[in-house]
Amino acid sequence: MALPFFDSLANLAQVFTPNPPTLNDEYDGLEYSWKIFVFRPALFKNEAFLLAAVVIYSTFFWFGTKINHAKANSWLSAYTGIFEKQFSLPTAGGLTADGYTDFFNFSTGRRNIASLHTVFTLRPRHDIFQLAYQVLHATVAVPDFVWALVTKGEANLVKLERWDFKFTKTTENPLLPPNVVVMSEYADVTENVLKIAGPVLEALKNPKIQPYFRSLSITDQPRTRPGVVSANKEKHVVLSLVVPPPSHTAESAPLVSAVFGLIDALEKINLRPETKGKLKKTREDFSKTLKDDAEREAREEAADAKLAAKRRAEEERIASLSAAEQQKLLERDRKRNLRKTQGKVVKK
Repeated sequence: MALPFFDSLANLAQVFTPNPPTLNDEYDGLEYSWKIFVFRPALFKNEAFLLAAVVIYSTFFWFGTKINHAKANSWLSAYTGIFEKQFSLPTAGGLTADGYTDFFNFSTGRRNIASLHTVFTLRPRHDIFQLAYQVLHATVAVPDFVWALVTKGEANLVKLERWDFKFTKTTENPLLPPNVVVMSEYADVTENVLKIAGPVLEALKNPKIQPYFRSLSITDQPRTRPGVVSANKEKHVVLSLVVPPPSHTAESAPLVSAVFGLIDALEKINLRPETKGKLKKTREDFSKTLKDDAEREAREEAADAKLAAKRRAEEERIASLSAAEQQKLLERDRKRNLRKTQGKVVKK
């Protein structure tokens, strides 16, 4: 007579025992069997594709990670010799990875340079989906413009500090706190930005944040006047704050958080065609000005170089003359200068 414990154990085993596989007698594909085990590959097509995808993704991840590390390390190794000559700590802490695409090197210990940050931003080779998206899709097309919110007390100062603000005009806006003004190229730009800047505007109305706010700008222009036209234009969102005392460090956190939301919403900006045309013309005119300035400077430098070469040649010719001939030349130049002085008549 079986004991109740073993009966219960047997019943429990039956509950957790999987049902035997149902084999289709009509199956005529490839089949592997060994004793009680039967494997029919055709029944596992989905699993095979899933396994292949996992293997491909894992392989891609491994090789992509290695390639990015190798690229960053290779460049740093090639330039370490230069850094070692320039800095007492050329690779302080070594190459630091931030994820799988961004790498950093910090160099310090040099007169006239507080520190050098070498930044590598590589393609996401570790992720086939991110890489495909980055290759096949262009980045978000944010229009080219300069726009900023600035406190009234800082408006004149930031115009001196920031060359790109010279593109803008200063106006007030009822949606802003009384102590904040807009610096914008066109009203259409301001209207579009303020539509997506709700959280930023709310943060600026907070009395706890206002003492630490200086400016918030969106710009496609460099902050200092460029010498040449750059083919690689970058857009920047720049938040400038006054450093608060330690007891109020977290006061501006809502504003900082809101700025990230503003960045994500920039793709929603849709300027009128005439505004885009004006912005484009402004930049084309400035590019032409830079080009003309560069060509004029090149002509002046060439003329100066030609004149300097002519003077050197004349000095070398005179130096090759005898002392008597040099004295004659000096006497001739003296008489010529004297005649020029005497020939000047002052009329009253």
